[in-house]
Amino acid sequence: MIQENDVVVAKRDLSNLVPKGCKGAVVMVYQKPRLGYEIEFIDDCGETLDVMTTLPDDIEKIL
Repeated sequence: MIQENDVVVAKRDLSNLVPKGCKGAVVMVYQKPRLGYEIEFIDDCGETLDVMTTLPDDIEKIL
């Protein structure tokens, strides 16, 4: 189960700024109207690329 502050990776291209494999941190978990996650995606230098809402199928938790 993905929770706030977990590190995740994009399972597909989510935008021009957030390609497949991009890493991010979960900043909020939404339960309604359906399960979703607010993710801050970053580049290799730790700079924010985008903050976006994703669905469970869009991301995968990094262990």
